[in-house]
Amino acid sequence: MSVELNHTIVQSLDKRESAEFLSRILGLAAGAAWGPFIPMTTGNGVTLDFATVPAASITLQHYAFLVSDEEFDASFQRIQDAGVDYWADPHGRQPGEINHLFGGRGVYFKDPSGHGMEIITRPYGGQAPDFGTAG
Repeated sequence: MSVELNHTIVQSLDKRESAEFLSRILGLAAGAAWGPFIPMTTGNGVTLDFATVPAASITLQHYAFLVSDEEFDASFQRIQDAGVDYWADPHGRQPGEINHLFGGRGVYFKDPSGHGMEIITRPYGGQAPDFGTAG
């Protein structure tokens, strides 16, 4: 059997709010509560289990989702309709823009707990993109 990611826990200020926010943006469904978690399963079977934790306990993470062009259009429209801030780069230096890396499109936004979310239409490969230096 090959190694596959099965699930990960997403620390959240409010598990239901965060699960429903991301599910709505991506056009997926947040599942029913399962123990302390609200699950959201992606098309390739990976489950994000949202858990409410104290704000001081949250370690901000980055989650990138590979989507089709049609899914990108729909998700990006939902980002805009919801008034969610978005950027073309992970450092937030290109607000209100999308990128066109590796012949595709991508956009960054934050979830209600502050995690960095990204949707892309082409997997990253080859030379790493130059986003400039953080700071």
